[in-house]
Formats: sequence, C-alpha cells, structure tokens
Amino acid sequence: MLEKINVEQLDFNVFRAIGKQWMLVTAGKPGDCNTMTASWGGLGVLWGAPAATAYIRPQRYTKEFLDREAYFTLSFLPEQYRQALAYCGSHSGRDGDKWAATGLTTAAADCGAAYVEQAELVLVCRKQFCQRMDPACILDREADARWYPDHDYHDIYIGEITEAYLRR
Repeated sequence: MLEKINVEQLDFNVFRAIGKQWMLVTAGKPGDCNTMTASWGGLGVLWGAPAATAYIRPQRYTKEFLDREAYFTLSFLPEQYRQALAYCGSHSGRDGDKWAATGLTTAAADCGAAYVEQAELVLVCRKQFCQRMDPACILDREADARWYPDHDYHDIYIGEITEAYLRR
C-alpha cells in the first residue's frame, strides 16, 4: 500500500529513477486518463516549492490530458513492470487501452488526479508552467539535430509537487 509522505522525506537517485528506470506521466482522473513513459524530466525547487519537470512532445496523446487538467502525476514502478513501461512508451492511448494491455491500474490522489497503483513512488504535481521549447534557444546545435530531426520540440511542463506517496 502507498503511504502519503512529505516529499522532503525522499532519498533516491533521480538520475537513475528517471533516466534508467523511467517513469509514467499520467493526467486525468481514474477512468478518464492517459499515461506515457518518460525518461526525460527533473526534480528540484521552483518558486520556493518542490517541483517536477516533464517534457512532452506535441503529438503525444497524453499531452491532451496534460493541457486539460490542473494536475499530473509521475509514477515510478519497480523493475517487474519494465514491459508495461516499454509498452506505454511505444503505444498510443488513441489506438487502444494501455491499462487493459498492461494490467496496470489507477488510483486517485487526494486532489483526484490519477496515478498508477503499482508504483513504488508517486509525485502529484499541480501545473504551474508550460512552454514549447524554442529551437532558437537550443544552444547545442548537435543536440537539436540529434533529438529534433522532425522539429517536434517538446512542451516543458513544470508542476509544484503537492503530494507524494511511497510504498513501504
């Protein structure tokens, strides 16, 4: 069972958790939500509060939910769910039910936002900022060419972390 904690109690390697283990970015309410796998993101402090950053390409179905909702969640799953994470990163919710295909289920945070029930850690984020990456601001031209050959620049979402849940 997930236990609600103060986010300042967390002690984990964010680089490994996001970049290697991946996370699911979910927006919507249970029964009307979508999730996607992400391996880019960040955690830190913005405007005096704990914050999370997620990068979402414009063609991703989850973006429609992120734009519509006030909250999004980041769910970190144990290694046994690697195939589910891979599926959620390679299939669109427009084309089928990711929840049924993976066996993952949702639960609701106190604010009503959906998160992945099988997670070891969930961060609930209230949207505070969203902006499309401006290619003129990408100073590393090689990174621009490598990551954006189709010019489908990410939208940057920053949310204040308002709730955190940890499996104990």
